[in-house]
Amino acid sequence: MNAFVTAIGAAALATTTLSIAGPGCSSDYSSGKTMTVGMSHGGESKKADIIDTALAAGSFNTLAAALTEADLVGALKGDGPFTVFAPTDEAFSKLPKGTVESLLKPENRDQLISILTYHVVPGEFDAKHVLGSDALKTLNGQRASVNADKGMIGNASIIKTDIECSNGIIHVIDEVIMPASSSILETATSAGSFSTLAAAIDAAGLTDALSGEGPFTVFAPTDAAFAKLPAGTVETLLKPENVEMLRSILLYHVVEGRVYSDDAINAEKAETLQGTKISIKETKKGVMINNATVQTANIDTTNGVIHVIDTVILPTEN
Repeated sequence: MNAFVTAIGAAALATTTLSIAGPGCSSDYSSGKTMTVGMSHGGESKKADIIDTALAAGSFNTLAAALTEADLVGALKGDGPFTVFAPTDEAFSKLPKGTVESLLKPENRDQLISILTYHVVPGEFDAKHVLGSDALKTLNGQRASVNADKGMIGNASIIKTDIECSNGIIHVIDEVIMPASSSILETATSAGSFSTLAAAIDAAGLTDALSGEGPFTVFAPTDAAFAKLPAGTVETLLKPENVEMLRSILLYHVVEGRVYSDDAINAEKAETLQGTKISIKETKKGVMINNATVQTANIDTTNGVIHVIDTVILPTEN
């Protein structure tokens, strides 16, 4: 890895002159952090790509090692464009002891790829666009939240912005941001308020399907939502002879792909895995899925997104 950093870093330094944080290039945020805006290139030299630019800066050696181990260097030297939120070496050093070494092991490659692609957004977005967004969809598939007031993405402060490259743009961050690491079922189970849903999924034989890669969007009724059904309904549905009816109801709560709340509202309808469509609309009460109100939206997981709803929705309602 040191050979990789030395070879490519030397080549980048030979062709690109970088000046970080020039006078008059900062913007203060309420977090108290100073964000340096811009990285200038001497003369009329050609812009370097994202990888060479980061290596030339000299403070992204851990990121370079991780990208190499994950076999993502070639991708980020491609045409793009990409927006990269680049953690510094210091950012990686803030992780618990042994974390980086563990992630660089071949057996943890998938986890490493998941983390690294969570730092990359397809397209080229400058600071104004980034801070004008509530969240950005990353190459990982999950969204990273943005706090414009504090100048943050996820749990990280953006400390330098708008470093222009030939194939995109870099924003430097002071923490490694972590995507969700639990699946839909793991997330629901750990929440403690979806016991009935978990039991129904198991009884319907859908556990393996919803533990797969997906991605899926699940409109998840809470235990309180199931309790609102007529007395005896849940017990009847859980009987083996009613498994097809149970499967139909559960699949009516699942949509293929990651559908976040704003996309869902714009679509107005979505076809479920049950085969029929649900209606989606924004009201004074909040976002409604048929007759159910979304209580919590956009819970990211490794294989999809969860929207918590307060009522079990039934196919016959549509």
